[in-house]
Amino acid sequence: MKSRIHEHQKNNFTLVSKKSIVICLLAFPIFYACKEEKKEHKTFETADVISIKTATVESLALISDISASGLVTTENVANYAFKIGGVVSHIFVEEGQFFKKEQLLATLDETEISAGLNQTDLNVKKYERDYTRALNLYKDSVYTLEQLQNTKTGLDIAKKQKDAVAFNARYAKIFATADGFVARKIANVGEIVGAGFPVLAINETTQNNNYLLKIGVTDQEWASVKTGQKAIVKLDGYPEKNFEATVFRKSQSADAALGSFQIELKLKMGNIKPAVGMFGKADIQTEKAQDFIVIPYNSLIEADGNKAFVFIVEKNKVKRQPVTINKFENNRVFIKDGLQKTDQIVISNSAYLNEQSTIKIIK
Repeated sequence: MKSRIHEHQKNNFTLVSKKSIVICLLAFPIFYACKEEKKEHKTFETADVISIKTATVESLALISDISASGLVTTENVANYAFKIGGVVSHIFVEEGQFFKKEQLLATLDETEISAGLNQTDLNVKKYERDYTRALNLYKDSVYTLEQLQNTKTGLDIAKKQKDAVAFNARYAKIFATADGFVARKIANVGEIVGAGFPVLAINETTQNNNYLLKIGVTDQEWASVKTGQKAIVKLDGYPEKNFEATVFRKSQSADAALGSFQIELKLKMGNIKPAVGMFGKADIQTEKAQDFIVIPYNSLIEADGNKAFVFIVEKNKVKRQPVTINKFENNRVFIKDGLQKTDQIVISNSAYLNEQSTIKIIK
């Protein structure tokens, strides 16, 4: 009986021991996980403090260039037309073709014009005969002085009518008034055109110095530009060349369609003849100094064209500030707007920052 009791107690002790071991084994991972979580939390807090270097922005006064773009045109643009209406007989030039001064470009059919000239000529001869007869009758005291004067007036009117018809007949032909080229042929042979109806749209190119680049600028830029200032122009059709130019004239009113002021630059093209409408970019050298904020290149983040961001320090926190870039020069960036002269900018570890970051400024 005693041995059975002893054996039963031994079995209970073994069962309790096994349960204790299982509880310990289950509790160990929980303890370990808590310890790891605490360790990881501590590591995260430590990594959130980011060491940075800062610098005060610099201010520099520079003579700034005005950059703008536009299209090539010529100094003088005209629409050639006949003074009288009629049927177009000949057009001697095609679109894009160059011509010389006084070259014949187009004519009207002369059938009706010749008939009109002959009619006025016959009318003049009739009035000449009438006047001769009236003069003889006046000498014979048959005609009064008033009748003689009326006949003379009729002769003078007939002569003036002949001069008018002859003048119009001369303008039934179109002659070039200057060297140029045909930008557009509006009418064709066989068409009936009215007096003054455009037949040819032309651009003058006298001595190849009439090419212009017409650009649009803001009101402030317009005010700072003066006639005669130098400029450098690049044309898309000639990407390897830089063309010299000067400010030729400034518009005195804004272009309502474009919302900008127009400035025309006269190009020095040499022997090159660009196409009208070719796109170009110009840098005008002005005499007006402008203050720029200068920052290191490595302080920029997310640069896209002339837009970018920097981090500035305010009350031991960083702020993401948008800026507008004017130009790059070596490892410096000239900022047009977005920063003040007293701003402290971050110049290291910018890629790891956000506006919630805890920072530590180091020397």
